[in-house]
Amino acid sequence: MAKRYFIETYGCQMNFHDAERMAGLLEQAGYESTRNAEDADLVVVNTCSVREKAEEKLFNRLGELRHVAQQSGERPLVAVAGCVAQQEGVRLLRKSDVIDVVVGTQRLKELPDLVARAEREMEPVVDINPYEDVTFPLGIARRGDPVKAYINIIEGCNEFCSFCVVPYTRGHERMRPSADILAEAALAAAEGRREIHVLGQIVNHYHAPDDPSCDFSGLLERLHGIEGVDRIRFASPHPRYVTTRLLEIMRELPKICRHLHLPVQSGSTRVLKAMRRRYTRESYLELVGRARDLVPGLTISTDMIVGFPGETPEDFEETLSLTEVVRYDGMFSFKYSPRPNTLAFKRLPDAVPEAEKTRRIVALQRLQGRIQQELHEAMVGTEVDVLVESTSRRRTWEVAGRTEGNTVVNFAGRADLIGALARVRVERAGTHSVWGRVV
Repeated sequence: MAKRYFIETYGCQMNFHDAERMAGLLEQAGYESTRNAEDADLVVVNTCSVREKAEEKLFNRLGELRHVAQQSGERPLVAVAGCVAQQEGVRLLRKSDVIDVVVGTQRLKELPDLVARAEREMEPVVDINPYEDVTFPLGIARRGDPVKAYINIIEGCNEFCSFCVVPYTRGHERMRPSADILAEAALAAAEGRREIHVLGQIVNHYHAPDDPSCDFSGLLERLHGIEGVDRIRFASPHPRYVTTRLLEIMRELPKICRHLHLPVQSGSTRVLKAMRRRYTRESYLELVGRARDLVPGLTISTDMIVGFPGETPEDFEETLSLTEVVRYDGMFSFKYSPRPNTLAFKRLPDAVPEAEKTRRIVALQRLQGRIQQELHEAMVGTEVDVLVESTSRRRTWEVAGRTEGNTVVNFAGRADLIGALARVRVERAGTHSVWGRVV
């Protein structure tokens, strides 16, 4: 009987795609997947360290696994992967006695061999060594989404924003060959995925190592030519590298979704400088205006941090006013938490009290919620094309999908609509999604 594996993932889209890759590697090594951790011979906890709470999830989960072992006298082999693994390395073994394998973000291809070694030697194995090769065997990923395919095009980051741990956990910037990316996209389309979602820490900084003429805009043009692909999205671009050519391609090529996730992090130029974002409030607003002029119907979402060290009440008011001016279609907002090794952690005291961070995040999310409600109410009565992604978790008779602009739309429909494009008239608006009926 084949051994069974279970992967649980915390964090970003890139982490979820890493889980798809690890699943493929384990199946190639003879493992079978299971939906229940209790049935698994191997549990892989794929971690995130961008925020402190993501690390807490890891140690809470390890505590649960320890409890299972104490109750039953046996437990699965446990591997910790992802950014916390890369960040902590061998220190994890001192924090928990249930870990058998620690595998860094750049060593995922070694996971089956590391697991086999831990079983054979009956002692923990750690590998967080850097690895320059970012190629991956074609077709190895076991994709969990029936509609979209995540495709990583860049590993690592060279920006070193002062709050961000990514350069320390995923290493310096390395580009995948364009030929590999296009081959993976073509295979995903042939398997029935209708949406391609390209990923990278600074996705729009891409330059193909195998073709000097191919920058990020050129890669999008080539992806656009793949038969079977209906939609192309990307995340996350950096405002510094959003070019006029990229915006023109978003306008001219119908498969490129007219949605731009444009992380700003703060509305205060003073705080942006401390964050090492290398743009100002004014230049960001100019970019937003230019993007909306060049790409009719463009929707914009963002990331925002409140309570960064030294952020004054006046700085926070600038974040609120920027939010009011831009009127984002979506926002991921977080309270600042110090991350190991980052410049802010080393040089800036975390001076904003926790209670004040909470007050600020509540105020920002309340404002953003009002804006989203108003934008969604403006959609009522319009017709939109929805790529159906899933059935509703709450209503068996309802399905959900997204517009080109990334708005979630719910409507009555059967599961066999998943993967189809539906024309929907919007009839009701909520803060996080809208409801309608098929035209």
